[in-house]
Amino acid sequence: MTYRMRGRRAATLVAALAVCAAWLTGPSARAEEPAAAGPLTTATRFYVDPDSRAARQAAADELQGDTGNAANMARLAALPQARWFTAGSAEQVRADAAALLDKARAAGQVPVIVAYDIPGRDCGSYSGGGAPSSAAYRQWIDGLAQGIGAGPALVVVEPDGLALLPKDCAGSGDPGGTLTAARLADLNYAVTALKAAGPGTAVYLDGGNSKWRAVGDMAQRLIDAGVARADGFSLDVSNFQPTGNLDRYGTWVAKCVWFATRGPAWGRGHTDWCATQYWSAAAPNDGRPGNAVDAEDPSTWHWTDAWYDQAAGNPPAGELAHFVVDTSRNGLGPWTPAPGAYTGDAETWCNPPGRGLGPRPTADTGVPLADAYLYIKIVGESDGSCTRGTGGTIDPEYGVVDPPAGAWWPELAHTLARNAQPALLP
Repeated sequence: MTYRMRGRRAATLVAALAVCAAWLTGPSARAEEPAAAGPLTTATRFYVDPDSRAARQAAADELQGDTGNAANMARLAALPQARWFTAGSAEQVRADAAALLDKARAAGQVPVIVAYDIPGRDCGSYSGGGAPSSAAYRQWIDGLAQGIGAGPALVVVEPDGLALLPKDCAGSGDPGGTLTAARLADLNYAVTALKAAGPGTAVYLDGGNSKWRAVGDMAQRLIDAGVARADGFSLDVSNFQPTGNLDRYGTWVAKCVWFATRGPAWGRGHTDWCATQYWSAAAPNDGRPGNAVDAEDPSTWHWTDAWYDQAAGNPPAGELAHFVVDTSRNGLGPWTPAPGAYTGDAETWCNPPGRGLGPRPTADTGVPLADAYLYIKIVGESDGSCTRGTGGTIDPEYGVVDPPAGAWWPELAHTLARNAQPALLP
C-alpha cells in the first residue's frame, strides 16, 4: 500500500526520513564496514524498514497538520526495530524471512528477527497463541531458518518463553511437568536449527528481566534450553527496567551459567548457589541498612558483585554467554502507580503511562557482555487491553479500552517518542 502525502512539508518529511535513515544506519555511513557475520561487532548496523509503522504514522500525522508528532515519528522511523514472526505456515515464514533478508542485505544491514510462535505462549494471556503442537512449531522454525539462510541476522527466540514456562502459568496447567519439558525441548530445537542456518546468524534465548526471575533460576532455565549452543540471551523484551540494572543482571546470569557448568568443581550443577538481585551470601545480612541486597536499590548490588568476584573470579571472556537488551521503552524506567490507586493487579508492565524510548539501537554498548541495545518490542504496539484489576474493560490510566496486544496505538507511539531518554535527534 502506498501512503501519499500532500504539499511541500510532506515532500520535505519524506526526504528527511531517507537522509536520516541513511545517515544513522545505512551503508553510506560506514561503507568500509561489512555487515556482521556470526557474533556481532561494534561495526554492525541494524536494518531499518522504510515502510515501518512509525514511517506510516509520520505520514498520517503530517497529513493532519500535526508537525510535532510527525517529526518525532520521522526520527523514530530512522531507527532500526525488530521484525516479529508470530504465525503462518512453514512455507510462509520461510518466504517472509527470505524477503526480509534480501532487503537487509541490499541495504548492507543486519535484521533483528523475533521468533514468537511457541505453543502455549504467554500462558494464553494477552499475547496467547502459538503453534498448535511441538511438531508444527519445529516445522515453523525450520522454515524460518531456511528463510534466514546464510544471514546475517540476529534472532531473539521466544520472548517470555523461558521466564514464563508452562509450570509458571496460573492454576494447574502443567501438574506433571510434561508441557514444561516440551517447551524446553522445543527451545533447544530452535537454537540448533537457527544456528545451523548459517555462520551469520546470532541467536539469543529469552532471559527475562532484572525484576523477575532470580539470577540462579534464570541461569538454570537458560542451561536447560541450550544457551551453550546459542550466542546468549535477550533481556527486558517488552519491559521497562533501567539499562544499567539489566547490564549488571545479565552479567551475573552469564557468570552464574559459567559457575554452574564450567567453573570450579565445587560449584558445578549449582545455579542455586549463585548470588542474585535479591540476596548474596557475601553480604553481612545483619539487618542493618545497606547490609543486604535490595532488588529496589542497586546501590546494594555490590554485595552480589562481591560474591561473583569471590566464587567465579575472572572467567575467560570466551566462555561467558553474551546478551542483548531491549531498550525500546525503558528510557524513564518502570512505572509506579500512585499509592492506593489500585487494590488489585495494577499491571505495571502493561501499557504503562508516561514511558519513553531508551538508548538508541547500537552494537557498540561499551559493556563487555552486552552485544547490543535494540528496539525489540515494536514502539507503539499495545501490550493488550489492560484493566489494572478493576474488573471492567476500560484502562483507567487512559480512559479507553486499550487496543489488543500487537495492535498499533498512535498515542502510545507519540508518548514514547516524546519522552525518549536520550531525546531523539533531528
